[in-house]
Amino acid sequence: MNNSFEPETHKQRDFFTCDVFDTYKDDIASMEHPVFSLSTKPDFRMLVYKNNESTIKIKPSYTGLATIHDKDILLYLASSLMNAKNNGEEIHQVVRFVAYDYMLSTNKKTSGVQYKQLKDGLSRLKGTVIETNIKTNNTEITREFSLIDEWGVVKEDNNGKMIAVEVKLSDWFFSSIIGNAILSIDEDYFKLRKPTERRLYELARKHCGNQVAWKIKLENLKGKLGITSPTRTLRFNIKKIIETNHLPEYNISMDNDIVMFTRKEPPKESKAPQQLPKHVSKKEIEKQAKPGESYDQAESRIKGLRDALK
Repeated sequence: MNNSFEPETHKQRDFFTCDVFDTYKDDIASMEHPVFSLSTKPDFRMLVYKNNESTIKIKPSYTGLATIHDKDILLYLASSLMNAKNNGEEIHQVVRFVAYDYMLSTNKKTSGVQYKQLKDGLSRLKGTVIETNIKTNNTEITREFSLIDEWGVVKEDNNGKMIAVEVKLSDWFFSSIIGNAILSIDEDYFKLRKPTERRLYELARKHCGNQVAWKIKLENLKGKLGITSPTRTLRFNIKKIIETNHLPEYNISMDNDIVMFTRKEPPKESKAPQQLPKHVSKKEIEKQAKPGESYDQAESRIKGLRDALK
């Protein structure tokens, strides 16, 4: 490993030690773009996304692209850093955490397999490179950076199992913490095992947020998910999720390949509208009702629905 992680050098550097936190956080930038692979096998594609005149390229290393499950490491670090920052504590770009605490906080087992997966995930985060270009005043600036700059195991137990891990966050990710470009996420996110479900929740949280609802064409949703499987496969999977209705915070419905995300409950920081708009009919309420949901519950959930979709 890099000599920067040797004990005598480590004593001379500032670092932040992760502590307990009360809410989980996700960075807005990677919620918007499909930075992380949803594949369960090594993914060696180079992903390219265009937005107006800007282009984002995500390049894998020899170990493949970082996955949506590897992102748990960044979510854990973001959560602890934001908690400390909000409490007025000093934070640093170099972060140390206890592997066991990370496992418990992100709903993982603490077997040897999980520790190996943590190492593999850190390696993919370090190896995955993002290239962006920004055009301003006829000048184009291109930047390239990794999801994390460095990582290392500070010490291991007698069985070779890592105890403490140290990560240097990239300027890109650390800037999200400093700039509060972060959203709270439900802790049940970590109970979602299927990568597509995790990505769907992220998109719902980012785009629906505290609104009543958000809708998107199925083909456009496929692009935001960053998947290459046929649209019919995504349509089938969405229908299965609609049946189980198990995503945290959000319901999903689909009509004529228009996917709609609606909140299961009003956000804690705001109140639901007190009266149902006249243009929301009884038929529409019954149509939007979810499995096991009463008419009154459906009526309460979709108050203000049409206004939110304008």
